[in-house]
Formats: sequence, structure tokens, C-alpha cells
Amino acid sequence: MKRLTGLLLVIATTSASAASGHFEERAAKVEGVDYRYQVFVPAGLDASTHPPIVLFLHGSGERGDDNQKQLSQGLPPWLLEHPDFPAVVVMPQARSGASWNNNTVSAAALAILRLSVTEFHADPKQVYLTGLSDGGYGAWKLAAEHPGEFASVVIVCGGVSSTWDGALSSGIWGAPVQDGAEAVFTWVARRVRGTPIQIFHGADDTAVSPEQSRGMYAALKSTGSPVRYTEYPGVGHGAWQKAYATPGLWAFYHPGRR
Repeated sequence: MKRLTGLLLVIATTSASAASGHFEERAAKVEGVDYRYQVFVPAGLDASTHPPIVLFLHGSGERGDDNQKQLSQGLPPWLLEHPDFPAVVVMPQARSGASWNNNTVSAAALAILRLSVTEFHADPKQVYLTGLSDGGYGAWKLAAEHPGEFASVVIVCGGVSSTWDGALSSGIWGAPVQDGAEAVFTWVARRVRGTPIQIFHGADDTAVSPEQSRGMYAALKSTGSPVRYTEYPGVGHGAWQKAYATPGLWAFYHPGRR
């Protein structure tokens, strides 16, 4: 993993029993700002284990400073039901009013992930990224801006078109100087080309249009990237419960054996 300056230290830790996978609270100062986050720690973890590690980005409804709301939707509730999950899962919390689309906030999430890779002696070749809703936007952002950083990416009811529209029209990173969703889809697909990606969306989502995921799927297919898209008929914005329960979602996870 690449190093990021400005990450000072973990300033708080509490933990539960290590008899099974469990959640631990953490706090860190990134570029002078305090961030709180939770970590799911697998059972039997020690310095020789080198586990996979997953960064989970929550949706806008879970923002705050209580270090608890980000556990209420998506991957964290699934982890409570599957304490045998063999990966470390890092779950930062964005502050109220913040978005993972923000450069500072997304950089803080990445810094916390990198800190956790070091703390838990995680396998740098098995670093995974996932997010839902606003966190899905943030996951696309991190994947596109840090190509090669993640072994695979899971996006749930996220999107891309509002993230770089203005920047693309200015020609950043050698992107074509043009506006519109299709230009963004194409640019993101080229940036993440080769990274395995799974996309999930509800067909009746009115908060984030499924056209976002359909567009990204088509763009990724056109590049020959390994991508799978699942769209749930009759499902609105809350596609994450079905998505995170998908068998085989994580290649390293085999229920019943470690």
C-alpha cells in the first residue's frame, strides 16, 4: 500500500471478546482532523495471519460523530450474522454534512485504511473496497483515483456522474474535454480497467438512478474488464441487504471453513 502523510496516530481503542469476530472502536487524526471509525477484527488474528482487509463506506444517512450509525446498514449488520468472516473490515464515519465525494473526506478514509493495513498486518495484495449509496460514489472515486490499489470493488446503489463532471470538462488526468454522464462512465472505466468489480442496484431506486450502474456496467464491458452487474426488480434504494448476502461475494470467504 502507498503511504500517506498527515496520519498521526490511533488515539483510542476499545474491544470486545476475541473468541469470535468482533467490532473495535478506533480514532485517528488525519491532516489535523479527528476521525472515528470501527474495525471488524476476525477471530484468531495475530501478526502472522496477514488477513484480507475491506474498506466499507456508508451512506449519507449514517453520517455523524457517534461512531455507531455506520454500523446500521449494509455490510456491518451482515458481519454481525457472520462472525466467522476472515477479513478485517474498516468502517470510517463521515461527519454530518460531509460526502465521500469530497477529496478531503475520501483521502481520510484511504489514510485510515492504510493505517489499518499496517496495524493488522493485512495482506497488501488483498485490499478490497465497497460502499453503498453515497459510499458507492466514494468507492468509485477511490477506485478511479487510485487504480491498482484494490484487489476488487463492490458498489451498491452508487454512481459516478456528479463526481467528476466539472473536472472532466477541464480535462483532468488526460480525460476528454467534454461533459455528460457517458464521458464520465468512459473515463472511470478506463481508470479501473482490469480490477474485478461487482455492481448492485435496485431497479426502482429513485434516490440514485440505476442508470448510473447500467452506464458503468456497459462502459466496463466495453473495456473488457471483469465486471458483474445485478439489478433487483421491484427494489428501491435499499439494495444493500440483498447485495451483501450474495453468495460468493468475497472470493476469500468460505462459510464453514477458514
